[in-house]
Amino acid sequence: MLFICYPGCSTCQKAKKWLDEHNIKYTERHIVEANPAYNELKEWYSKSGLPLKKFFNTSGLLYKEMLLKNKIPTMSEEEQLQLLATNGMLVKRPLVVNGDAVLVGFKETEWSEKLNFL
Repeated sequence: MLFICYPGCSTCQKAKKWLDEHNIKYTERHIVEANPAYNELKEWYSKSGLPLKKFFNTSGLLYKEMLLKNKIPTMSEEEQLQLLATNGMLVKRPLVVNGDAVLVGFKETEWSEKLNFL
């Protein structure tokens, strides 16, 4: 299982603590030092079943500085994926990839359900 996070993010810290408490083994990846590549994002997006907008860190400073709220609705999926691949700070985190399960953001109930730990 791949756990993609930003160590300074409090939500990522909560998610990591939850994984550790449930003895779930994972490989940690720093989202800025190892930004998700276009091909990875494309694969995760298709597996997730989520709208692509869910992959954007809409509360992040970079998202706001780039005025993406107004730009994303007019961009193609291809353009959005290319944009996400340019900077890890644009990607919502934490991000968990476990086989065909892709979780974006940390919601304990969803993680329990998808990772089979209730």
